[in-house]
Amino acid sequence: MELTATTTIRKPAPEVYAFWRNLENLPTFMAHLEEVRATGDRTSHWSAGAPFGENVGWDAEIVDEAPGERIAWRSTGNADVPNAGTVRFVPAPDGVSTEVHVALEYDVPGGPVGKAVAKYFGEEPHQQLDDDLRRLKQVLETGEVVRSEGAPWGKRARKEFPQRPAQPLSDSELAKGADA
Repeated sequence: MELTATTTIRKPAPEVYAFWRNLENLPTFMAHLEEVRATGDRTSHWSAGAPFGENVGWDAEIVDEAPGERIAWRSTGNADVPNAGTVRFVPAPDGVSTEVHVALEYDVPGGPVGKAVAKYFGEEPHQQLDDDLRRLKQVLETGEVVRSEGAPWGKRARKEFPQRPAQPLSDSELAKGADA
């Protein structure tokens, strides 16, 4: 599976890069990550939640890096979820902000059946990546992930308030809006 997502964060590229490069920061905004532990300057161990309450883990290495601009990685060894990706930090046209571009590839456990089951249980990978980048923006711009009163428990709230992609309004809902 290949995923891409982009967000713009109102912080300079070196600051956004430094936050991401400290890999132990990643679970603060990536909902499925339980822990990322540096095992060397360019190596790390990752553990993440998976559908059905399972956990998966893998080792990764940074294979290409340009400080302040880009980080590329790949999983190593016998990873539960083989993956690779690149994140680029591009100064935005406003001269203040940073465009964060993520490209991610990974093998879905269980192949097409695993993908269908994960989607059925609300684990839509494209939406997850968009949500992760939205939380990264919140953490860097406000210092925390903004939560509503209805979901103050963070990651645990997923079980009680599962997210789903937005749906277009029905004809009757559109008609109601026109009458208002």
